[in-house]
Amino acid sequence: MTAEQTQTKQHSHTGRGDPFRQQSGAAPDWARAHRAGIQMRYGDIDTMGHLNNAVYVQYLETSRILLMRDLGVPDDEDRSVIARLELDYQREIRLGQEVFVETLVERLGNTSWTLLSRVTADGVPCTYARTVQVRVDDSLKPAPLPAVLRRQLQTLLAFPALAEGQP
Repeated sequence: MTAEQTQTKQHSHTGRGDPFRQQSGAAPDWARAHRAGIQMRYGDIDTMGHLNNAVYVQYLETSRILLMRDLGVPDDEDRSVIARLELDYQREIRLGQEVFVETLVERLGNTSWTLLSRVTADGVPCTYARTVQVRVDDSLKPAPLPAVLRRQLQTLLAFPALAEGQP
């Protein structure tokens, strides 16, 4: 395969679909997602002309900050740390595309919550992420989620029917 054919194959990659689809066939309700517009910068692009893989993590961080602000959580009260981050790259993102990060809540625990995110470019899903956040106190020990934050996060549940015990 020539270099040109390899490049064409990379650019036409169609992805593998939503990795968060449940075994039951249920898919996340992305229409409920929080949407954060991302301003792409020239420096976000690598030598291959697409978004550098490390930059996706920055975009996810920006979207989480905007999500918490939109939920009414002041920056100085957003006491959480990332315990786990998974990324599933499916399509490249190139300079000039309109980028959004859409985020839903997969699970709410006592001290943690799991976010599902997808990064879209020009409306097409390109990358999926799962992030486990842990609420911490001043000594960085896990702390229970405040009731108000739990209620706010529940509005973004990815699978609301499953959370309510419905089929």
